[in-house]
Amino acid sequence: MTWPLRPLPDGRGEVWRWHLDGIAELPSARSVLRSRLDDVGFPPEQDDPAAEQLILAFDELASNALRHGESPVVATVVAGSGGWLLDVSDRAAGVMPAPAVDRDPAQGGLGLHLVARLSVAHGWYVDGSCKHVWACLPSEQKDRSPALV
Repeated sequence: MTWPLRPLPDGRGEVWRWHLDGIAELPSARSVLRSRLDDVGFPPEQDDPAAEQLILAFDELASNALRHGESPVVATVVAGSGGWLLDVSDRAAGVMPAPAVDRDPAQGGLGLHLVARLSVAHGWYVDGSCKHVWACLPSEQKDRSPALV
């Protein structure tokens, strides 16, 4: 199983961006993302889990880039009317995303599978010296139909 090689969909909307240098910056980035979602009116998880699923996907893709990619890592969320486009780039253009296969879940490494299940579309592409791994997530739970993995 591979993460599909696909161009980034056209995403229009408000753009939120983080330049990440290390894993230690992720809690702060998640907090800022949660705050921005609160500011635009997305309810807490108990009312609609879509915003929390975006934060989870953000964390998974950004931590993968920080652990397995090369700096600089840039995480971008485009908040559009139809949902969110999450794009995480790093400088490991020659290393494709590789979902774990036949791994004990206790050993971790299942983030790409999780993001694929949460998204309505996902993929990756190379632009110059940057690899981009992306996912489209619905902004409302009722809009969600899982992407084909």
